[in-house]
Parts: sequence; C-alpha cells; structure tokens
Amino acid sequence: MYLTQLSLLNFKNYVQADLSFKPGVTVFAGNNGAGKTNLLDAIHYLSLCKSYFNPIDSQQILQGTDFFMLNGTFIKDEQKDTVSCAIKRNQKKQFKRNKKEYQRLADHIGLFPLVMLSPYDTNIIMEGSEERRKFVDNVISQTDHQYLDELISYNKTLLNRNILLKTIADTGKYDPALLEVFDEQLVVSGNIIFQKRKAFMEVFTEIFNRHYQYLSEDAERAELIYDSQLLQHDFASLLKKATERDRVLERTSVGIHKDELQFSIHQMPMKKFGSQGQQKSFLVALKLAQYSFLYQQKGFKPLLLLDDIFDKLDEKRIHKLMQMVSDNNFGQVFITDTNAERMQQVFDRIGVKVAVFKVEKGQVDGPNER
Repeated sequence: MYLTQLSLLNFKNYVQADLSFKPGVTVFAGNNGAGKTNLLDAIHYLSLCKSYFNPIDSQQILQGTDFFMLNGTFIKDEQKDTVSCAIKRNQKKQFKRNKKEYQRLADHIGLFPLVMLSPYDTNIIMEGSEERRKFVDNVISQTDHQYLDELISYNKTLLNRNILLKTIADTGKYDPALLEVFDEQLVVSGNIIFQKRKAFMEVFTEIFNRHYQYLSEDAERAELIYDSQLLQHDFASLLKKATERDRVLERTSVGIHKDELQFSIHQMPMKKFGSQGQQKSFLVALKLAQYSFLYQQKGFKPLLLLDDIFDKLDEKRIHKLMQMVSDNNFGQVFITDTNAERMQQVFDRIGVKVAVFKVEKGQVDGPNER
C-alpha cells in the first residue's frame, strides 16, 4: 500500500498544497515551523480520522478561515481508493471513502494502517499510564474491529458508572441495582479487552526485543512488561470488593483502564534511568515493532512516518535505522528533517533513492529526486 496523492486546503499553516508521491522514501525538508510536520499530520488524518497531536479538529483549521479539507489517494493491491476529510467550524466531521460518507469513523480504522514516530512520543515514556494504554489501543484497533468496538463500549460504560458514583455522593441516594448493571457491562467488555491485550503483548514483546537488539547492537537490555489487575484477579470480584471505596472516591478504581506497560533498561525504570539516547532507541524500537506487527496482521505494508527523529540519535543508530526502513521489510516512508543534505547523504551511503520536497512557510517545492 502507498499514498500517491495528497491535497490540503486551509489545513494548519497551508492555504493550499497538492503533492504527488511514489513508493519508497520521501523527505520533507525545511526549517522548524515551516510546516513539515503538518504534512505528516494530514496523512495521519486520512489514515486514522484524527490529528496525531491535537484531538480538537477545529484547531487544525487555518486561522481566518472556516473549514479545512484533506484529500488523498491510496493504492493497495492495484486498487485505488480516494479518502477525504472535511471539517467546518461547529459542524460534524465529514469523512468519505470513494465519495461515500462513513456513518461510523471506526469503520475506517485499519483500512490504511499507519505508524508515526515523532518527538511528541516521549510522552509514552515520561507521562502517565494512559499514554501507554493509548499506544496499545492504537496498534490493536488497526487490526481488530471488535477490540475497537469493545473499547468504545467500555469507555462509555465507565463514564456512566463514574457519573452514577458522583450522583450517589451528591444526593445520598444509592441504587445498587443500577450500579450492578454497569458492573456487568464493564466485565463483559473489560474481559474481552484484557484477553486481547494479553495475547497482543505476548506477540508484540518478542518483536520489540528483536528491533531493540538490532538498534543497540545487543549492548543493552530493555524490557517491556504488561501489567494488569486482571492478571491476578477476577474482574467481577474486583469491582464488587471495590464498591465502597469507589463510592468514597466517586470514580471506578479497578479495571482495564488501570492497565500499565512497564518500560525498563537493565531492569531499572526507563523513565528514571534511561539516557535520552536510550529512551529514543526504545521509542524507535517500539514503533518499528508496531509496524512489524501491523504488517504481520494485515498482510501488506503500512505507511511509516518519521517526524524529526534524528535529534538525540547518534550517527550509527541513524544509519542502522535508515538502512532498516529502506529495505524490503518496509514500504512507503515519509521523513521530516531540517537538513536536506544530511538526509541525502544518509541515503546515498546506503544506496537508496529518495524524493526530497523543500518546505517553507506553508509552501512545498519538489520533489527533487536523486
């Protein structure tokens, strides 16, 4: 699968842009703030129906305008699909495939799988467990529609249960029968999600270890461990035991929304003891493992988007990474960097052709192919 055409109208800092791509490696080069990352985010929108960086759609609209529109053409197994996204202020997002609007955006997820790596991803290591759950959910959701449906259902029930707990605290009126209904709904969805996360991590951890060992040349030992309350306890029993505590806290304190991914380096927490280089290598391995998993599950190569990833990676690891993503295991790759010449030299050394677009203040020139 690859993206052959991309059009932007009133998107972020772009008034209008029309770009054409070929399979292989594409580089967007330009100064910070020029709009390189916005091009990657436009591609992310077309694949996953949302921005990678900002969940508020209206904030992606070019200042002074009322809407934005994105169009892209994907080719997969010689079949051409046109995807469009249109957002107007204070109106529902319109998302279409081959001019037919989706009734549920969830039905689009996974059709055009994508992996993105950016400096923003340090949140996966440095922030709370929610960021790590989002990572897992993103990967599984692109391969399993039932998982996405159950996740949506679980989060809705969790919200309703928390509202009920707050209402009980505010009014003093306790309705155990209604709380039991929400508990039963949480258990059904929660158990399905837990089993799918557990099965995923058993496969994913091995893939991750392989990529990290390659990047570090076996010099370091990194670990990725899935931790869930449901590994040791029955979910229904957990909810029942936590009822009084939940009433005091006014929120649900147990469940798969408390799951965690533990990252470590030499058996020490990566967040506290990993150097910036080690943390960056860990993230790169994590995203390459995501790519490999999606490829394995989907049977075709996802898009790979690498946003300004060369900061904090030494030259050896940059070379190994580029060599890896340029070989036959990877498909179409989009890269942003401030230095076009540096990118050209890296790919010249490994004998790979690259198409370079120059980006400046929301204007795109190119491609220059060498």
